[in-house]
Amino acid sequence: MKKFIPYRALVLARKEIYQYLNAPAFYGAAVFFLLFCSIWLFFVQHYFAVDQASLRLYFGIFPIVFIIIIPVITMKSWAEERKTGTAELLLTMPFTEWDLVLGKFFAVLSVIGMILILTIPLPLTLIRLGNFDAGMIFCEYFGALLLGASASALGLLLSALSKNQAGSFLGSAVVLMAVMLVNQITFSMNLPQWLSEFINFFSLAFHFESFSKGLIDSRDMAFFALSTAMFLFINTRVIIFRKWR
Repeated sequence: MKKFIPYRALVLARKEIYQYLNAPAFYGAAVFFLLFCSIWLFFVQHYFAVDQASLRLYFGIFPIVFIIIIPVITMKSWAEERKTGTAELLLTMPFTEWDLVLGKFFAVLSVIGMILILTIPLPLTLIRLGNFDAGMIFCEYFGALLLGASASALGLLLSALSKNQAGSFLGSAVVLMAVMLVNQITFSMNLPQWLSEFINFFSLAFHFESFSKGLIDSRDMAFFALSTAMFLFINTRVIIFRKWR
């Protein structure tokens, strides 16, 4: 019986990261993310006219942009392996399902982390113009990373369920849009409080709101951690099913 060894997952993650860095999809996603968020902040929200030393408007758009860039990054992870037949080859190697799933997850999360690092020059430039709260900015980045982790785990799961990259991208985009924006229903409809709370519980964007305000809520942290673990676990079950089918 194969045993899960974390080192093997890291080795697989390193291989995946090299592949991302040699693929145009990573650079396209990074450029789109940086340009869209900057245009949203300065031209749509008129940041300088607001005259507030806060980047909440900047981080508040992250859930929307993740709907696009997460599927771009995760669409080939499993779908391409399945299309080219290399998935079967991986399953014959001395790797457990958790080795494979965590290897791809760590790689995707590293790519998301790289994109977030590329956004740091913007707050470093603006911080000279006002009395910004460094702790609040740290919370916003921390929340963005947790949001990215949960969304990436979901994107990888949908990639494992798809037969090709196009299906993976479309499926991931639709599902991520649903789980990101489902909380908007509570704003547009007059629902009972218990129903609103129930709907908000399943919204990734709703659990990110506290971080965008500079607050670290243990309940939101637990939600992101548990949802990420759940999506990764289901991913391993999908691999086992395909292995023995």
